[in-house]
Formats: sequence, structure tokens, C-alpha cells
Amino acid sequence: MNARVLPVPTMNFLNGGAHADNNLDIQEFMVVPVGADSFAEALRHASETFHHLKKILKKKGLNTAVGDEGGYAPNLGSNEEALELLIEAIVAAGYEPGTDLALAFDAAASEFFDKDKGVYRLQADGSELTSAQLADYYAGLVDRYPIILIEDSHDEDDWEGFAALTAKVGNRIMTVGDDLYVTNPERLMQGVKTNATNAILIKLNQIGTLTETLDTMSLAKAHGLRSVVSHRSGETEDTTIAHLAVAANTGYIKTGSLSRSERIAKYNELLRIEESLGAQAKYGFKCPEGPRQDQGEVRV
Repeated sequence: MNARVLPVPTMNFLNGGAHADNNLDIQEFMVVPVGADSFAEALRHASETFHHLKKILKKKGLNTAVGDEGGYAPNLGSNEEALELLIEAIVAAGYEPGTDLALAFDAAASEFFDKDKGVYRLQADGSELTSAQLADYYAGLVDRYPIILIEDSHDEDDWEGFAALTAKVGNRIMTVGDDLYVTNPERLMQGVKTNATNAILIKLNQIGTLTETLDTMSLAKAHGLRSVVSHRSGETEDTTIAHLAVAANTGYIKTGSLSRSERIAKYNELLRIEESLGAQAKYGFKCPEGPRQDQGEVRV
């Protein structure tokens, strides 16, 4: 049986942007349990870190209410401070940043792009950046933090911006297109032609049918792009995407934080899938070694 790869979850711990009522520009700051030997162990690593993050936020007098994706939504001094808090939580939980748990974020940059002036406004940082400067900003974060994935780094029509970031760090991390591609094969092929990203976010109900979704994933694989199966911001407790991620051996899933039942439902289903597969189950891919082009190869 080939469908046996339990996906590495990219878990939303801090919310910002359009998904939270706070001052952060970047929409999702995520923790990725890369060092575990099983999905169950990965879930434990992340859960412990999530609860330590809440303790840290409370100790600092910061808000511990959650946003749309289930992550905490405090006001912070800058977007980079969110990454620092995640590192602090990983260490507090007894884990090694970059070895046990890595970082990722979904910028959702279309939300802070000024189309009239052609600049990106990071209000939390008090900065205004060109497309090229934004790519440099992200590259600097990759240099300073154990980041393995950046999603929607630029505006959905800023193909040059995406390509600039991928040229800078695409050999070290996954650069993912969501708003850029909207699970659409025509936009995916434009990304292939421009070397915009090395991965695509897959949303089953975005393209409309399972057949079209699988066709888009096959197209991505044929051109060396990895697929990350994803939830939507307006979710239900349906667990189909958990099965899709395992069936397609994608190695990655994005389905929110470790709170809110519509997010937890997918993690519980993946636990059941792992248990049913038994010894045949394999957990993800070793993310810190960089994005892989050969999706079908199981690495343990």
C-alpha cells in the first residue's frame, strides 16, 4: 500500500492580519514538528509547546484569546516578535528550535499590499517596502530563525516578488503559493514558467471537485512542486482533507491550531489513520533538509 505517509502539520500558533483583531500584519505564525518519529509524537510536541506559549503570553500580560484559525492573537511590537515568542515557547517546552520544531508563516501579503502605490505596508513594524525589499526582509528572517516554509509572501499578482524570494531561499525552505494559485492549474502553470514557488497549497473546495484537485496535485508533482493540503478559514469538522493528505503522500498538511474543534477534528482523524496503518505508517519528510522534489519517496 503506497498511501502511508502521515503529513507533517504546519500548526497555527499566533494569528494576525485578516484572521485576528490585533496589530500583526502577517496572518499566521506556525510551528512545525519536524523532529518526531510519528504523527502522534509530533502532535504531543506541538501541543506542549502551544500550552507553554499561552503561559508565556499570560506572564507578559498579553492577550490569550484565539483568532479564526485557533492561534493566539496578541498585539505585539513587531511581526518579528511573534517569531521570538514561538522560539521561547519551544525552548520552554523542552525542545530544540529547528531540530524538534521549526517555524513557518503565511504572510497573506495581498492583505497589506497597497495596490495604488505598489508597496507593502507592515504597520506592526512601521515600514513600507517595495516588492524586492519585502523579499529581502523575508530572507533576513530565514537567516535568523529556523523557518522552513513561507506562504503567500507577496500579493497574489506579484509574480516577480514570489520568484525573487524563491531565488533567494528556495533551496533552503518551501515557498508556497495559496492566493497566488487558488488550486487552479492555469495559474499553477504560470508559476511554473516564472519559477514563482517550489510548492502549492491545495484546497479541495477551492477548485471545486476531487478530480480537479488531484489533477492539480499531479500537475504540481510533474513540475517538481510539493503540495500542502490545506483547510479553509471558514472550516467545519469534516475530516476529508486528513485522508487526502495521506492518500496522496503529500507529506504536509495545514489545518490550523491546537484549539477549536473544527481544527482538532483533523488531527484526531490523522491519529486514527496512523493507528490503522500500524507499522506501515511513516511520518512525513525531514523538513530541515529543505524541500524535496520527489514527493513519492518516503523518508524516515
